[in-house]
Order: sequence, then structure tokens, then C-alpha cells
Amino acid sequence: MANDHVLVTGAGGFIGSNLVDDQLSRGRTVTALDVNLERLQHQKSNRKCLLVVGDVRNAELLEKVTKSQNVIFHLASAHLEVNQTESYFREINVDAVAALAKVAEKNNVDRLVHCSSVGVYGPLDRLPADEKTPCHPDIIYERTKLMGEEALRAAADELSWVIVRPSWVYGPRCHRTLKLLRTIKSKKFFMVGKQKTYRHPVYISDLLEGFELAANNDAAIGETFILSGNEPVLLEQLVQQIAATQNSGFRPLTVPLTLMVPLCFLVEKTFAIIGKEPPFSRRSLKFFTESSAFNISKAREVIGYSPQVSLAEGLGLTNRYFEEQNLL
Repeated sequence: MANDHVLVTGAGGFIGSNLVDDQLSRGRTVTALDVNLERLQHQKSNRKCLLVVGDVRNAELLEKVTKSQNVIFHLASAHLEVNQTESYFREINVDAVAALAKVAEKNNVDRLVHCSSVGVYGPLDRLPADEKTPCHPDIIYERTKLMGEEALRAAADELSWVIVRPSWVYGPRCHRTLKLLRTIKSKKFFMVGKQKTYRHPVYISDLLEGFELAANNDAAIGETFILSGNEPVLLEQLVQQIAATQNSGFRPLTVPLTLMVPLCFLVEKTFAIIGKEPPFSRRSLKFFTESSAFNISKAREVIGYSPQVSLAEGLGLTNRYFEEQNLL
């Protein structure tokens, strides 16, 4: 990167906080923006890291934080909020993307790397999917992430942009990974349905290298890339690998899908009444019922993306991190 001023939106999240640390380690000056920056309190005294608590829907704030930036990594997103309205998802995942693109162009930002999601494909009929696979998203998060990509392309006339679509990202600081590790360690995890489903994991450090390549390779400009690990894994094999990492011979029970669907519906409605996010939902079932497997040939060939961390190694590093934090 010729210059070294970087803005990371969504910097308080799992991926965003790791990206901030990674960019700082590369000698960059980083502005970290999010509504909650607890994961980055260890950078509070770092003179090269400016922590800004704020919302990407704030136009005045976007104008301020994009000035003098060379690269913007846009990760801010409405994602897991089950009980939020469609307008909430549109404001963050679509409108804010367009607004950011326009102000970045106005302030002569060199490049905008927009973090989308493989969720834009929706349920996959054929595996593996690639960048040319048609998108048929079926839930509000997926639909608005696809609309966000379209909003970026429409808003950026002169801005150099890149879209990246990460698959299932795991690693230290990921609360969803922690939840999975905990339930398997406590032997409370269960499978749903008898169908064979694939997950396509990518370890956080491999994803961060993908972001770096997207920000620095001119061949990436105006392109969309899937960023995942080297290969998908059957869900049951993933569970077995986690159990092996934890030195356990755990084998989960299987609950019928016909039982889980109405149970998830009931839990969603109950928690909506009390104003809290449910511990699981019908959306959670996608983890068990929809396969994800992707071809990363385009990222390999165009920007030199090459995942280095195996599933066994990545799960070992992640499990050890949470043990050291006394969270497992």
C-alpha cells in the first residue's frame, strides 16, 4: 500500500477488530469506527489507532472519518439481529454503502474494499459456487447484502472498489465460534436433520491476507472475489475435528428438522415479546440444512490469494485462545 492511512468500519466486530490489529501490524495508521469498540480497548493508547464510536448511518460522521484516508475497509453490517425490521437492514447494508461510496469518492480515497458475504447466493443448488453463480438470497440479511453490492456499483463513478465475499470465518474473538466450541465441549451440541451438509471455513488470518491483497492489487479493482479456505468440510466432520481438538470422543445426537422448525418459531416470538435476541432461530437452521462450498480460483489467479491455515490448525489456535481467556 503506497500510503498508510486506513479506515475500518465495523471495527468492533470479530473480523473488524482483527483487521484493525492486522493493519496496525503492517505499519498503517488506522481509524476504527463502530458503535461498540470493546474488542479494541487494547489499542486505546496506540497513537496510530484512532477509535471512533459512531454509526455508519451518520452522514456527517462519514464525511469526517473518510478525509485523508487512502483505503477504506467497509465491514459495518446488520447481520444477526433477528428481531430488527427490514428498514433497519436496508439503512445499514444498502443505504450506508451508497453514502460511503459517494463520500469516499468525494474525498479522493484510493480504494474501497467492501465486505459482502457468500450469503448473497442464498441456498445453493450446485456445489461449489463461484463468482458467476446466480444469486437467490432468501432472508433479509442476504437480500440486503446483495443490494449493498449493487448500491456500491451504482454509486461509485470514479472510485476504485473491490467486493469480497467471505465464507464462514472463524478464529479468536469470534463469539459464534466460541458458542460452537462451548456446546461441543459441554456435550450439549446436537445435529438437526439427517441431511449431509457442507461448511466452508476460512481462518481469520487467511481472510485478512485476502483483504490486504484486495486493497493493493490493481487487478482487483472493479472485481468481486470469494474468500474462503482451501476446501469445504462436512458438518459432522467439523464437529468431530472440534471434539478431537478438545480431546473428546463426543458424538452428538440428531434432532428431527420437523421438531426444530416450530421450536425455533416459538423461541423467536417469545424473545421478541421480551425485547431480546433469541438464543437460536429459524435462521440458525441454515447452519444445518444448507450446504456451502466455493471455488476460489478467481481470487487465487487474479490477486494471488492462497489460504495457509488448515482446519485442524485453525481450530487448535482458536480453542487455545478461548481457553487462555478462561472462556472455555
